[in-house]
Amino acid sequence: MAQIEDLEQFYEDCYVAAATPQDAERARRWRALSAGPKADHVMTLCRRAKVTPATVADVGCGDGAMLAELARRRFGTTHVGFELSSTAVEIARNQPGVAAVHGYDGRRLPAQDGAFDLGILSHVIEHVPHPAATLRETARVCRAVVVEVPLENNVSAGRPVKRAHAEEIGHLHRFDRAQVDAFVAEAGLRVVARLSDPLPLAVHTYFATTPVQRAAGTAKWAMRAGLGLVPAVGERLVTVHHAVLCVPAQQG
Repeated sequence: MAQIEDLEQFYEDCYVAAATPQDAERARRWRALSAGPKADHVMTLCRRAKVTPATVADVGCGDGAMLAELARRRFGTTHVGFELSSTAVEIARNQPGVAAVHGYDGRRLPAQDGAFDLGILSHVIEHVPHPAATLRETARVCRAVVVEVPLENNVSAGRPVKRAHAEEIGHLHRFDRAQVDAFVAEAGLRVVARLSDPLPLAVHTYFATTPVQRAAGTAKWAMRAGLGLVPAVGERLVTVHHAVLCVPAQQG
């Protein structure tokens, strides 16, 4: 299994290895597009759980796109990021509304216990060797934590081509709901709100360059949206993004 040092190099490459400036810009726009649904999920879960954070920490913040989106929406007053990639840290520091971004060794966050009202691990846990340990460390510095992962323990994601793609983009785990609940419990937390999302049409068609590809992306979105109406069935068949808000297990 990959170690933290491997992850640091992997994510550094994500920001410096684009073949052309056009590729780099396309990747930047993709991250900006993805930030919208991720911010939606964070805000929805907090509203459901009646969590109103002032200080927000995004652990594994990448280029800071989601932090900037939360700041733009005035969700919280102070927005801080932690990130493995030194290149991404420099990019994120220039995002509007982001108060600070710190380098992070993937093990211990450079922050005091309970420093933040809300922590976010958005599409981080599937990439790390020890999910419960990463979540536990985030919960050390954050009084509540939102975790979002793709649920990939399903028929579609189990196909060889899909498994190869997941490995190519650094996924070390293929979760289902039960496995999410298991690593949350192992970290000493409990889930107080959750949601699943097949994601908007724009996400499914972003990389399409031909009418046929756009039609395929639209069909994929429609199928996932339909299956999402019956999560117990849909999540066994296709991948959806699943987010949970966690608090310490002993908290009332």
